[in-house]
Amino acid sequence: MSMENTLSLDFYKYLCHKIGNEDEVKGRRLTYIIDDLGISSTTVTKITSGSKGEGLQLKGSDLDLMFIDPSFKVYESESDIFPQSCKCILLLMKTEDTHPCFTQLHLVNNHDLTVDHGKRIKNSFLGRKLSSELYRLNFMEDMTKIYGTRKIHGPCISNTKESIDIAWCLKCDKWISQAKQWISGPQTTWPPLDLISKIISCGVLFVPIGYKGSSNENLQWRMSFSVAEKFLICSFNHTQLLCYALLKIMIKEIVEKHKDLKSLLCSYFVKTLMFWMLEESDPSIWRPDKIITCFMACLKRLIYCVEYSTLLHYFIPDYNLFYLRFDFDKKDKMISILKNLFEKGIYCFAQSETLFDIFTLHFKVTDSSLRRIVESQHKIMRSKCLFAYQPLTLLYYYLHSSSTKMSKSIFFVMLSCAHQKVPQISQNQQRSNNKHKYYKYKRDLSHLLIGTNSDAVAGWLVLASFFYVHEHYFLSLDIINHASRKCTSEKIYHWQLGLNQT
Repeated sequence: MSMENTLSLDFYKYLCHKIGNEDEVKGRRLTYIIDDLGISSTTVTKITSGSKGEGLQLKGSDLDLMFIDPSFKVYESESDIFPQSCKCILLLMKTEDTHPCFTQLHLVNNHDLTVDHGKRIKNSFLGRKLSSELYRLNFMEDMTKIYGTRKIHGPCISNTKESIDIAWCLKCDKWISQAKQWISGPQTTWPPLDLISKIISCGVLFVPIGYKGSSNENLQWRMSFSVAEKFLICSFNHTQLLCYALLKIMIKEIVEKHKDLKSLLCSYFVKTLMFWMLEESDPSIWRPDKIITCFMACLKRLIYCVEYSTLLHYFIPDYNLFYLRFDFDKKDKMISILKNLFEKGIYCFAQSETLFDIFTLHFKVTDSSLRRIVESQHKIMRSKCLFAYQPLTLLYYYLHSSSTKMSKSIFFVMLSCAHQKVPQISQNQQRSNNKHKYYKYKRDLSHLLIGTNSDAVAGWLVLASFFYVHEHYFLSLDIINHASRKCTSEKIYHWQLGLNQT
């Protein structure tokens, strides 16, 4: 084996250790998919998108959540609309006066709108339109009343730290004509036909933001292919996913150290570049012993795209994402930085927080795969409240329907944690009736006993707290002693999670 191939394999193993191996990535994805399934209902659908939904846990990554608004349904053509029993408001796309990838949404019929829906409508001589600006503002007001101060971040509503982005979006069930070229284009080995069919069946989403600087920006909606993109990312082999992660780390942790370049290159551009790279390359080159060559090819392509201000939208190539993106000075500086990083090769990552110790490539990984998967899952569980509102019956159903050991294990842990939280949620449901108090005591106790399976110690300590509150002090002490005996060194996982992240 050549020196280059040996170095690539060492680099690949190093990245698996720092970013995650295939099983870890699969475990993270499953955890968020399970959470989406649990929170979604017959009316509202939740989708975890962004890095976390893709199975990556990178420094500085926020949590991107999408909710499909069931009040509206979008159609591209009036001929697609059939009489239906649903009470949703029907919207028709109008793209004549918009840039590619954007549309206005006109109300099809004279619905009796609720007060909230009426606040989002803009009347004009061409009819009633759903305003993306008013839609965002209305949701921000509603969320601020419930959760405290919120702000608009692109098409999303964010918390003050911008660590959580929530986008309410609309859905068209059919694949739209602007993206038909993606289906009928030249046949390549990637993406495979079965994946294309799956993506088309999911339709298209619309997020509330217009084309910046256009005269009717406040009335426009951007077409979103987030579901399709998530399917494509999940089809990456691990070498491809690691190259994608490397580009994200490079931009976030090295390029954006230059404050004037912050946000010029975003994760979406990296994702789009990767899609083009995969479609245009031979799949056989994307393997662990070629990861350095593959990454350098991706970086070279990024430099080319910035130099020529050209990065075409993957699904709608008429939309150039880099059109008027950079002014002359920033573009010149960006190219200079990227070329400098290219010359340093993979050792440029010594400047990053995540891969600062890249010079220690030759090491032995002592952590077991299982241990790392558990650590990874606990990070996800601690970073957001995944379980508080999940229906237990649904979790039971998915647990028994799971086909793999990993999904069964994740469902089991989530189910245990959900049982642990039920008594905490119902704390304020006080009844004076003794019969109700007794019923609540027995019910909470049964939930907490199941919750002891969540991990070695935490569930038992919650149970001890329960008995302490009910003045069963000796029983509480016995349980604490039992938990102490269980808390042995091999059951303790040392993951890095700062208090500011919880």
